[in-house]
Amino acid sequence: MITKLDLYKVFCEVCKCKSFSKAAKELYMTQPAVSQAIMQLEEELDTRLFTRIPKGVVLTNEGQLLFEYISSAINLINVGETKLLECKNLMAGELRLGVGDTNSKYFLLPYLEEFHGKYPNIKLQVINRTTLEICNMLKSGEVDIGICNFPIKDPALEKIHCKDIHDIFVCGDKFKEIASKQLTFKEVSKLPLILLEPKSNSRIYIEKYMLSKNLIISPEIELGSHDLLLEFAKINLGIACVIKEFSQRYLKEGTLYEVKTIEKIPKRSIGICYLKSVSLSQAAKKFIEIMEKKKNEILNT
Repeated sequence: MITKLDLYKVFCEVCKCKSFSKAAKELYMTQPAVSQAIMQLEEELDTRLFTRIPKGVVLTNEGQLLFEYISSAINLINVGETKLLECKNLMAGELRLGVGDTNSKYFLLPYLEEFHGKYPNIKLQVINRTTLEICNMLKSGEVDIGICNFPIKDPALEKIHCKDIHDIFVCGDKFKEIASKQLTFKEVSKLPLILLEPKSNSRIYIEKYMLSKNLIISPEIELGSHDLLLEFAKINLGIACVIKEFSQRYLKEGTLYEVKTIEKIPKRSIGICYLKSVSLSQAAKKFIEIMEKKKNEILNT
C-alpha cells in the first residue's frame, strides 16, 4: 500500500525533475507507477497539481503552493534520518564548542584530544568568545556546548561544574617587595593594576567582589587575554589579576610572584553549559561524558 508520505516523495521528485520519466529513474520506479502515484495524490487532494507540456510537466499554481510546504517537510525528514544515523554511529557530524581563549588553552585541550581520538570523524568547531557571548550563542543555537566561567545565572541554561579556580594578584621583580607583605584589598586597589577587558566574566567577577568591599578598582592597563596579563606583569608594567591554576609555570619559575592578601578572593569555577530546551546530540553527550569522567578521576586521586 502506498502511503501519503510516499505519494508526497514522488510528487517532490517530479517537481524537481519536471518530468515523470526522469523522476521514475531517480526513484527506481516505472513511469506508469509515477503517473499513477501523482494521479492518486491529485484525486485525494481533489486538485490538479501538474500541467503536461511537450518536454515534461510544470506545476499549477496549486501545485506550486503545495510544493513549497512539502519540500520543506521532506527535507526535514531527510535531515532527521541523517542525524539519527549519525547519533547511532558517531561516524559523521559536528560538535560546536564555545570557549574563551584562556579556558581553551589551559583547560579544554586534554578533553578535545581524547574526544578526537575516540571519534575522529566528528568535525570539531571551536569558537572563541567571552562567557557572556557564549551564553547568547547557546540560546541562538550557534553552539552546542559552552565552556564557561561560573557563576552564571541564566535559567535557560543547564550548568555542570568541572573545575575550581582562584583569582590572585601577581607581580614581577620590580614589585617583589610587595609580594613579601600581606596587603588589604584597599591597598591592592591603589596599585597600578592590569586587568582583563570589562566585558570578560573574570573582570566582572573581580569588580563585583571588590564593590562588595566598597572598593572601586580602576586599572591602568586593560588586556584581551590571560597570557598577556602574565607577560605584562612579568615586564613590570603593573600588578595583574590572574587565575592561579593557569599561572603555575610563571610562579614556579620565579618570573612572577603572588601578591599575598589578608583576605582571599572567593573561588569560582569553570563548567559546561548547554540549553535546557534542546536535546543534546550524541556527539555533545559523549563529549560531556568524557569531561565528567576525567573530573571524577581527578576527584578520586
